[in-house]
Amino acid sequence: MKIAIDGPAAAGKTTLAKRLAEELGFLFVPTGAMYRAVAWAQRNGIDWKRAKLEVREGGRIYLDGRDITDELANPEIDELSSKVAVDSEVRRHLVALQREIARGRDVVMEGRDIGTVVLPDAELKIFLWATPEERARRRLRERGGKFEEILEAIKRRDERDSSRTDSPLRPAEDAVIIDTTDKSPEETLRVVLELVEERRGKSCG
Repeated sequence: MKIAIDGPAAAGKTTLAKRLAEELGFLFVPTGAMYRAVAWAQRNGIDWKRAKLEVREGGRIYLDGRDITDELANPEIDELSSKVAVDSEVRRHLVALQREIARGRDVVMEGRDIGTVVLPDAELKIFLWATPEERARRRLRERGGKFEEILEAIKRRDERDSSRTDSPLRPAEDAVIIDTTDKSPEETLRVVLELVEERRGKSCG
């Protein structure tokens, strides 16, 4: 079974996808981290086209055999990755890799174009949403900083993701849209687990 989870920055995609994958025993694939890995490689003078990028258990990101996951979660890499993500060459390369990772296995894949581009045949597509203000508060709790700066960065990222010509951020036509503004991660997980069981029941029926 393939589950696609899309949505804007800080909507709760990674938290949901990771916990959902753990509950179901699926591979968790954080595609945003793959774009951040390309940004990290560029910043460190590494040729991302030649580097071996892997997603291992728990969604850990490896580049040429080195676990770089913990080096990817910072505002500088976030900003760089949003610029990298509008590069058509990078997108083609990573979409092909993401499809290869998902081939023949159960995955929970999260990002911004999974249901529309990467896995259009996924059995379940979720589009998470939350207000920019709520998403900024989440980022503030996670990483600290100044609320207004975080909010402006999120709005810039939304604009860039939604207006790019290659794979713009938008819900798939058959996606279930979930507003997480007033939902806890546990509540969102319960909603999605019910949807998984419903889809499994249909496929068996």
